[in-house]
Amino acid sequence: MDLSARSIDKSLKSRVTRVAAVAAAYADEVDKAGRFPREAIDAMKAERLMGIMIPVEYGGEGLSHAEIAETCTLLAQSCASSAMIFAMHQIKTSSLVSHGGEAEWHRGFMRRVVAEQLLLGSATTEAGIGGNMRNSICAIEVKDGVCRLEKDATVISYGADSDAILITSRSHKDAASTDQVMTVFTRDQYTLEHTQTWDTLGMRGTCSDGFIFRGEAPAEQILPLPFAEIAAQSMLANAHLLWSALWYGIAVDAFARAQNFVRAAARKAPGTQPPGLVQLAEMSSQLQVIRANIVTGLETFETARKDSDRLSSMGFAVAMNNVKIASSEMILPVINQAMRICGIMGYKNGTPYSLGRHLRDAHSAELMISNDRILANTSTMLLVHKQETGLLG
Repeated sequence: MDLSARSIDKSLKSRVTRVAAVAAAYADEVDKAGRFPREAIDAMKAERLMGIMIPVEYGGEGLSHAEIAETCTLLAQSCASSAMIFAMHQIKTSSLVSHGGEAEWHRGFMRRVVAEQLLLGSATTEAGIGGNMRNSICAIEVKDGVCRLEKDATVISYGADSDAILITSRSHKDAASTDQVMTVFTRDQYTLEHTQTWDTLGMRGTCSDGFIFRGEAPAEQILPLPFAEIAAQSMLANAHLLWSALWYGIAVDAFARAQNFVRAAARKAPGTQPPGLVQLAEMSSQLQVIRANIVTGLETFETARKDSDRLSSMGFAVAMNNVKIASSEMILPVINQAMRICGIMGYKNGTPYSLGRHLRDAHSAELMISNDRILANTSTMLLVHKQETGLLG
């Protein structure tokens, strides 16, 4: 299947377009107030988007990763915070889809996600380890079929507004920091004690405050595979690809605003080349490279999912890391170029060409997950992994 030629299903696109219109209407307000984009998330639930990755046998639509990524791109052109929440939800969903199908409770929970359009939050960071999700200090306690967990989570993605949270911890009190599990807790099974406020430069609407998480649930809600396998085989690849797709969406909308600015200038002076036209062509070239990088990454992921050895290989990890690094580093120059084209009208808020929100949201790309950390991991793997030297792999 040629993913680059595949178009998103028309009925899905119409649903996403309706959600994007709602998100766009509130995007500036959400950003200015740093509030949760309730209207956009309610629209996603009304359009039944929360379970679109879940297999048909569990009530979902079983859509491909390419279709999920396209949805992220479309949403990000309206509101990056709304798109990030959708992406994070789908990243958590991917862990259930890829690793929960063998467990009765998780199969039932996937049915609940579809039926009730539950929003899944993420708690993988912790005080004392920063953003290194592959280490935990807290440990889950299992006794008499019940698991209990307390975690000082410096960030829980839209934690106060989640319907359930997927949270990492050490597998038991004597486990190494890297011996982790992921557990699903539903809203009625945990409490959140607020510790930190999400007051950030960009992505302000994700409302990823810090909390002391305290949860108690049946032990069967622990995902059956170690988190190391979940991270390597589904979570990190989905994060790199879906985040890249939404960052591309931010850049695409910045390009559209710059293009509209140049067109308006051309209409004012017919027969002359408007300022910014050549720079617009340069932006188009850069966007094509970013898009090709993401499409290739999606194709690589689809191929690897058919071979468990390849999915866990260094080559696959390096490829996914490179998608994230390239996407996150290339979008800022595109948006900066758009700002230069639009000038003061792009710099000001409240104009059709405003780009401040785009620029601030895009700065998150190199920090989620830190590019320095990813490059350090990739460099270690390259000590033994051979770089691809041909175009066909």
